[in-house]
Amino acid sequence: MANDAKKIRFAPNGTIYVAPATGSLVPPVVLGDGVTAPTGYRALGYVDEGGVTLTPAIETQPVNAWQSAVPVLYNVTSASFSVKATLQETNEVTTELFWGAEWVEIMSTDPTPVGTGVFRLDLASTPDLKELSLVVDWNQGAVRSRCVIPRAMISDRGAIQLSRTENGKYELTIEALDSAGKLGYVLTNDDIVATP
Repeated sequence: MANDAKKIRFAPNGTIYVAPATGSLVPPVVLGDGVTAPTGYRALGYVDEGGVTLTPAIETQPVNAWQSAVPVLYNVTSASFSVKATLQETNEVTTELFWGAEWVEIMSTDPTPVGTGVFRLDLASTPDLKELSLVVDWNQGAVRSRCVIPRAMISDRGAIQLSRTENGKYELTIEALDSAGKLGYVLTNDDIVATP
């Protein structure tokens, strides 16, 4: 196979979508148009210029034998798939994901309570880890790709830097959970697969 510079890929555009991982949610099995959110999912908005990091990982343990100075095979001890991104938009979805709680409007104490326009987010001393479903879309022109993680949880959160000269950012690491024997799947219309 000859070298082909046309096969070098970038990801100049993309979107991250999330949804609660409930029994009624159906993760997308189609590539999508690169613009429309999958049914039941919400977009997280701008991501910082570092983009999104997708990390599939497998840990193995060597199996050694008396007859060989090198392992004769490797056994899988664990597998994981993580998605890391630093979100730049301060909106309902990103802040609830980052803080791990939901905004609730404070009601007035009048005989007929009405919303005050002030919202409160309670940070629990024993946080409830919620499952979510994640879709990452990216494209380079007409070449589109989509990574779907049906079940996931946030495993790590970065610090928020409050600054006069730099916008607030919400750094999240999301880890895939087992979903019927899979961590997730990737869809693409790229012509990288040889057809018979």
